[in-house]
Parts: sequence; structure tokens; C-alpha cells
Amino acid sequence: MVSAVRRLLDVKLQELPPWLAAWDYSPKGLLRAVHQAWRCYHNKYINMKKGGVAGISMVLAGGCVLGYICSYERLKHSRWRKYH
Repeated sequence: MVSAVRRLLDVKLQELPPWLAAWDYSPKGLLRAVHQAWRCYHNKYINMKKGGVAGISMVLAGGCVLGYICSYERLKHSRWRKYH
């Protein structure tokens, strides 16, 4: 049996399906996973004594990528094309 508390990099390829099946996919479980990921990110990049711009720039870059992904279909149709 594969433990769900192991990190993704510690799981071997053959153990991946049981590891994914052991997750809690309820809304409460997904919210708990998002909160844990945010807490880990915040402690590593934001809540430190000598912080830099890396943490904030990752959030801004992620927002830009997410915005581009959301508007890709609209941008795809408004491109200049050689043949219309």
C-alpha cells in the first residue's frame, strides 16, 4: 500500500496510480491540499528573514500565464493570418 503522505518526487512510476487513488478528492480534501501548498510556498519564499523578489515574481508570472491560458481562444482568432 502506498502512503498518501509521500511527496511526488519520492513515488516511483509503478506506485503512481495507487498513490493518486489514495488522495482525498472531496472538496474539503482539495481545499486542504491547496492550503497546504500555499502554506509551504509562503514559508519558503515569502515568510523569510532575507527575502527577495522571487516569491512575488512567481505569483505575478503565474497570474500572467493563467490570464493568457484563459484568453487563448479569443487571441487565437484575432491573429493576423496570411490567408483568411
